[in-house]
Amino acid sequence: MEAEQSTKPSTVAKLKVGGAYSGVLEVELDVWTVPMLREEVAKRSNCDPMLINLICGGKVLKDGEGDKRLSDFGVKNNSKILATRVSAETIAAAERENIAEEERSRRLARIKAAADALAKRHADGSLPMENFNIELEDQSGQKVQLGSENDRQSVMMGLMLHANAKHLIKKENYKDALSVLEMGEEAFSLCDPKILAMVDNVPILQIDIVWCYFMLRDITKISSAGIRLVKARDGFQRSHGKDSSRFIVLQEGRHLELALYVRLELLEGVVAYHSGQFTKSKKALDSARDRYSQLQVPDEALSVLMSMGYKEREAKRALRINNQDVGRAIDFLVENKEKIARRVEEDIQRRNEIKEQKQYGMTPLKKAVDLKMLSNITALGFDKELAAEALRTNENDFQKALDDLTNPETCSVLQFHIDSRKFKRQKRKTDAAIEELVSMGFERSKVVEAMQMKGTKEEALDLLTSESILPDELNVAGDVNATTSAPQVSNGDLNEQNEVHAMEGPSEREIAFERDVEMEDEIAQELTGDPFADYDIEVAKEGEAITEYLALLESVQS
Repeated sequence: MEAEQSTKPSTVAKLKVGGAYSGVLEVELDVWTVPMLREEVAKRSNCDPMLINLICGGKVLKDGEGDKRLSDFGVKNNSKILATRVSAETIAAAERENIAEEERSRRLARIKAAADALAKRHADGSLPMENFNIELEDQSGQKVQLGSENDRQSVMMGLMLHANAKHLIKKENYKDALSVLEMGEEAFSLCDPKILAMVDNVPILQIDIVWCYFMLRDITKISSAGIRLVKARDGFQRSHGKDSSRFIVLQEGRHLELALYVRLELLEGVVAYHSGQFTKSKKALDSARDRYSQLQVPDEALSVLMSMGYKEREAKRALRINNQDVGRAIDFLVENKEKIARRVEEDIQRRNEIKEQKQYGMTPLKKAVDLKMLSNITALGFDKELAAEALRTNENDFQKALDDLTNPETCSVLQFHIDSRKFKRQKRKTDAAIEELVSMGFERSKVVEAMQMKGTKEEALDLLTSESILPDELNVAGDVNATTSAPQVSNGDLNEQNEVHAMEGPSEREIAFERDVEMEDEIAQELTGDPFADYDIEVAKEGEAITEYLALLESVQS
């Protein structure tokens, strides 16, 4: 079969070339590749092959097509080839653009992967490995508990991606923001629609997507923009109530939603204008202008609040959502300060709880020990450490943990697990101290013996650096090696010891190695915990756009 293929004559064709080189080339269509043709044209036109572009049938012939021959690109006998010469600057600019696009794609992939990893760790009850904990709150700062683990993970991921996109919007990086917003939309779509119907995060995300369309001046998305704005308005009506009545009641008469509706109605007006619906556009833009006027803060009122020590941004926010009423704005600022103080206390308490949970280790399914159940068991008189171990080994099952604690045999096994974990923790600490002392230039054997004698790195260092130290002093025998020797166990307990090690899960170092710590930290920093962040929009650009499109409408009508 191979012999038959090798003797088969190749198709010889004539190609009519024009442009940088004009003439006829004879080629074998089943043998020649694009680089071969490019090199031949470049040689005849006395030019670098890198500066030659080949176009056939309206398509640019690309080099990177594997083993494809000219016939695979549809090149035939008497085909016309246009050879154009490009400048070195153009080639360099294209390469820079390709590199930038590849970097952008990598960064977007990192953002999605980091948000996904954070959401999984903070939604399934696992112990967070970070120095923070992500929890869901409503506009009043109250904790929100969603039903399933999948719903919690989807909402968390959607919120994190949305927060990241808002940060990009503030930096006016609308192209990347749009990509991240679409990732967030995908994450929210995995959540139960009944849950999403009760919150306004998804409608706000729809508005932000259309805002990116607008700022990128992408008129091709006009149809998609209209559909998204209808979804946003319907979503607000479900979550805010008709004319925002429910939302205003929940916010004690305050108007947090004004800036959002300025942007929404501006975009509705823009979409209607470009769709030729001028009457509808005028109505939306007039309403947006009225709301925009309500958000303009009087200098006198702003001066009063700033003279009391409030910063300009927080003073403006307070006046805007309180209809420029100075008294109500002051009340709002005082209440908000108290809420922030309470949140800080709660965050400190939660961090302390996480620190305590880490001491108890993780369950076989990598979950944290439930501190509420632990409190209930210790209230019955059981030792806290034993109770935590019982919950850990039984996946936080209260009754099974209680059964183990009241059984002398299983209770002794629980105590062994505790001792084993303490030993491993101490051994890791001791090994780290030994490596640090060895790195200072001390002999390893002397360092090990010093640690066995003294137990702590500081005391071992004092012993090693003491001028009066005698060689025999480092050969003292006795019980001082308890910190580096394992608890005495029988052969039957070895499997249990290995099981405990497995239950502890991956080490902090292993987790840090697998994580994209830099990107996760970046995303976490964008989660401010500010319940008013979604509504606190500077509407200067919106005001300019309202004026611009009203002027366009006036010119159309005249």
